[in-house]
Amino acid sequence: MRKSEVLAAESVACLNKALCHLKDIWEEIGIPEDQRLQRTNVVKNHIKEERGVTMLQQEKEIRTQVEMLVKERTQRMQQLKALTERDQGLSDTLCSDPYALDPNAVPSLEQLDGFRQHIASQTTEKERRRAEFVGIKRQIILCMDDLDQLPETSFEKDIICEDQEAFCLSKDNIASLKLLLGQLEERKAENQAVCEAHREKIQELWDRLQVPQEERELFSEHMVVSKKKNLDALEAEGRRLMELKQLNMQNVTEAIRSEIAVLWEKCFFSSDQQQAFVPYYSNDFTEQLLGLHEAEILRLKQHYEEHKELFEGVQRWEESWRLFLELEKKATDPSRFTNRGGNLLKEEKQKAELHKSLPKLEKKLKAQIDVWEQEQAREFLVNGQKFLQFVEEQWELHRIEKENEKLERVKTWLLI
Repeated sequence: MRKSEVLAAESVACLNKALCHLKDIWEEIGIPEDQRLQRTNVVKNHIKEERGVTMLQQEKEIRTQVEMLVKERTQRMQQLKALTERDQGLSDTLCSDPYALDPNAVPSLEQLDGFRQHIASQTTEKERRRAEFVGIKRQIILCMDDLDQLPETSFEKDIICEDQEAFCLSKDNIASLKLLLGQLEERKAENQAVCEAHREKIQELWDRLQVPQEERELFSEHMVVSKKKNLDALEAEGRRLMELKQLNMQNVTEAIRSEIAVLWEKCFFSSDQQQAFVPYYSNDFTEQLLGLHEAEILRLKQHYEEHKELFEGVQRWEESWRLFLELEKKATDPSRFTNRGGNLLKEEKQKAELHKSLPKLEKKLKAQIDVWEQEQAREFLVNGQKFLQFVEEQWELHRIEKENEKLERVKTWLLI
């Protein structure tokens, strides 16, 4: 074989080898089949069109294309490695599965874009969970401080004692955090409720035992704060006051009687209703007598609270009625015309308003009394008399009095 034929055969072999290399690279970087065919035709056409170009020059051009593609493959693999490392860090923090992409295969541009979007989404989720974790951790620490509680379980120690950057922000861990916070808040609320019950009892005993204000002020911190140490102090003070109560049986009983008398008045108890509580009139000051008084004051307080709106409405009517009668009386006083301070006009306006508001209030009270009587299965009495009947009588007496005044004025005028 001649030397020229040998060189031609070698050139063809090099071209074929280069084309095969090109095809391998195209396949690795994910160039579709139609684009590969298109690029192969471009090479063929280029060889046909450039007949004046030597085989060595053609080989050089193909090698240049191969180098460009190798460089692009290297860049893509470097990007894939960097993204994979970031994804692994995020997966460790969020306790989630890594992104599903083969780290050994050359990724397409679309796959790299999808990977970057995944990284951005995971980064946002990490920041959100980190902020949520920090907020919940702060509340857990405050609750534990209020409860004087140290971390006990390994999970609690991980939250409080470990570096928060090392805490796994999995969905399960965030859910466990919320559960722990809920349990602590529930215990804190229970503590507060117990503390409030102790405070109410202590305040009641202070009043009944007439404990000096200076002594109460020394205890003021525990009457506001509800931490574990405050609860312990409240329990101790309650025990101390109960012992004092036993030593001051008569004074405590009489103090409760004063409270009972006030509630009788607030609830408009008749003398018969008051006398029905026989222990009130006993002078045998025993623990049993004190217990009966404590039960009665509890019953009266509950009764008043249940029907507070009605009782306050009746009281408001009585106050309004008294004011109305006072204004009526002033209206017949001749000296009122000498008043230069503007009170006359003010009183007339006030009287007119009461004349309108009293019937409205009576209508509202009637509806409330109907409900009360249905629930209690007895009549609603104010000082032993049916309230609505009492109201009607008051208006009738007022009408008669006005008629008598009118007759007296007519008689006086006729005499003149």
